[in-house]
Amino acid sequence: MTDLQFHRGRRLRRTPAIREMVRETTVAAADLIMPYFVVDTPDASFRQEIGSMPGQFQLSLQELEKEIGAAIANGLRSVLLFGIPAAKDPLGHGAYDDEGIVQRATRMIKKNWPDLVVITDLCLCEYTSHGHCGIIADGDCTGHVLNDQTLDLLAKTAVSQAKAGADIIAPSDMMDGRVLALRTALDKAGFEEIPIMSYAVKYASAYYGPFRDAADSAPHFGDRRTYQMDPANVQEALREMDADIQEGADLFIVKPAGPYQDVIRLMHDTFDVPLVAYQVSGEYSLICAAAQNGWIDRKNVMLEALTGIKRSGAKMIITYFAAELLREGWVR
Repeated sequence: MTDLQFHRGRRLRRTPAIREMVRETTVAAADLIMPYFVVDTPDASFRQEIGSMPGQFQLSLQELEKEIGAAIANGLRSVLLFGIPAAKDPLGHGAYDDEGIVQRATRMIKKNWPDLVVITDLCLCEYTSHGHCGIIADGDCTGHVLNDQTLDLLAKTAVSQAKAGADIIAPSDMMDGRVLALRTALDKAGFEEIPIMSYAVKYASAYYGPFRDAADSAPHFGDRRTYQMDPANVQEALREMDADIQEGADLFIVKPAGPYQDVIRLMHDTFDVPLVAYQVSGEYSLICAAAQNGWIDRKNVMLEALTGIKRSGAKMIITYFAAELLREGWVR
C-alpha cells in the first residue's frame, strides 16, 4: 500500500474481458470491403496468384464465384470488383461493354447472393492499351489525359455497371467533374438511387505497385501525377472532398490509408460524410513480406493497422485482408 494518490489506469487493463469491455475502437465484419480481380478468360479454372500480393489471385468468373461463396459463409458483407479484359484498346471499350467482365461478374454475384453489396470500381486504366485512366490524344507520349472527353466514357461505364446490378459505383479515375457527370448520367438512366462511392482523395502513391501487377494497369508511358494528388498536400484534399460532396457523391474514399491517417482524421473532423479508407496493395504486401520473414506477427500487425485506420475516422475499410480476417474468426 502507499499513501500516494495517482491514476491507476492498469485497473482497466487487468484481464482480456475488461480490456474488451472498455475498448474504444473495434473493427467489425460490416466495416470490411474485400477487393477481387476477375479476369475475362475462356479458362473457367483460371486462378493465378499475384506474385507481389501473396494470397491474392486473378480469378476467372467461376473461381470468383467459389471465392466469394466461401467468404460469404464466413461473414463477408461487401466486395469491390476490378476487371481484367480479354483485350484492350485506346478507348477502353471493355469498361462500358454490357458484356464486360465486371458486368458479368456483377450479374453472377447478384443472382447468387442478392444481399451482398457489390461495389464496382470505375476506371479505364485496366481497359486501355496505354494504361492511363482516360483518353490520350493521338501521338501523346506524356500521359496527359483529356479530362472532359473522358467524362463521357466514365458516364457510360457507370450506367452499364448499374444496369448489371451494381449496388454502388466507385469512380477511381480522378478526373475533374466526374462525380457530377456520373450522377447526371445515372439519374437520367433511372438509377437515381444508386450511390456513388468516390475516390475523393486519391494520392499519386508509390504504394500502388502491387495493384498494377494484379490489375495489369501500369501506364505504358508517363505517369498519373497530372490527375492523382501530390502526396505532400493536405489542403488540396479538402478541396477535392468538398467538390465531390457538392457534385453529389454519397461515400468518400481516402487512398492510401495507413500513411495518410492524418488526412482521414482531417476529413472526418471537417466533413460529416461516410468515410472509406483503402488499405492499398503496397500496405498489404509490406505486412505480408515482413510476416513471411518472421519479422512481425502477421495477425496482430494486421489487426493493429486496421484498428489505427478505423480510429483515425474511417467508417469502412477496403482491405485485401478482409477474407482472411473473417475466415480465421479474427473479426466478426
